[in-house]
Amino acid sequence: MKEVLEQVLEWRARGKRVAIAKVVAVEGSGPRDVGATMAVNEDAEVAGSVSGGCVEGAVVQEAMSAMGASEATMASIGLMPVGDGTVIGCARTVTFGYSDDEAFAVGLTCGGTLHILIQPELPDFIEVILEKMNRDEAFTVATVFATEDQTDEYASEYFEEMNTGVALPVIGSSVMVDSRGMVWGTFGNADLDRVATRDAMGLISSGRSARRHYGRAGQSRAQEVGVVFEVFAPAPKMLIFGAVDFTAALARVAKVLGYQVTVCDARPIFATADRFPMADSVEVEWPHRYLEKVGRTLTAADAVCVLTHDPKFDVPAIIEALKTNVGYIGAMGSRRTHDERSKRLLEAGADEAQLKRVMGPIGLDIGARSPEETAVSIVAEIIANRADVEVPRLRDQDGPIHRSVS
Repeated sequence: MKEVLEQVLEWRARGKRVAIAKVVAVEGSGPRDVGATMAVNEDAEVAGSVSGGCVEGAVVQEAMSAMGASEATMASIGLMPVGDGTVIGCARTVTFGYSDDEAFAVGLTCGGTLHILIQPELPDFIEVILEKMNRDEAFTVATVFATEDQTDEYASEYFEEMNTGVALPVIGSSVMVDSRGMVWGTFGNADLDRVATRDAMGLISSGRSARRHYGRAGQSRAQEVGVVFEVFAPAPKMLIFGAVDFTAALARVAKVLGYQVTVCDARPIFATADRFPMADSVEVEWPHRYLEKVGRTLTAADAVCVLTHDPKFDVPAIIEALKTNVGYIGAMGSRRTHDERSKRLLEAGADEAQLKRVMGPIGLDIGARSPEETAVSIVAEIIANRADVEVPRLRDQDGPIHRSVS
């Protein structure tokens, strides 16, 4: 998203018209999640993706038509204008689904349905969004993706009174809310803005994007206005304890997935930035003492990986990690090592319920052997843990964690 918006600003600085396409809903199996974004300029240059490639051409066609590209311009890039009443300069939501007659023509063969908002007029606060992203601050962008007049369906004096003189918001209108409650933009109605801001603040706390429906004046019972809330959370943190050979590989994989990585080890000869160039920071500190300092900042999106398999490091670090709200705690070592570690944790004051939070041996049972394969297995377990998906964890299997190679 950040790279797409940076490209948008660069195009606009050159005087180019730009449209943004954004996934606002996914039904069934879809190639990208809500919030996936693609930008298209008047020369049909593209940044980002909304479908991993399967409907990109059709989306470019919609975006070009919404910007008012001429038939000659469209023909020059191998596209035809959209001839279904598209109003130039107006945002609208388009749908691509496997059941459509043209499903194979546009390439959506995954069996799901994508609802994509095309915005030829962009919010005024794009620069603010980028500023928040650069500062790693949490915020939500709420955007109207659908409207429907339902005054007749809610035949009550209260509903009609609230709707008197209130127009439906414009599709594509957006409001941005940060974690302090600061608001940019408007839907055109103070009551709707207030309700959407309240919901945006709640979603920032949960860290989850969502869709909501309201009346045009913010009524909770009505379904007149569809709003998609995109939550932008700070980069998740991964704390890796132990400056070992597996650590460098895990740091590389974690960075690819957007984690802010810290490597921590009490041994200064091993904990150096040269050994772990992909880490955002390398700390020379006892793991449990470092957790005492930063533990209260950890959230359900974050991960703690203990790779030392040395009880004098492991046990105090895990005890401290269990006091936090971190979403994942994993510890490296053989089954016997972890059994001994669990006994020491119980002796140190942990209970059986807390031990269930510790993934040990760490990672999924995928036959990983090298540091790189092990890193993939660890990160895969973190993803599965976050998604609450049942997978073959090493913790739940029997026998050696490394299979014999014949």
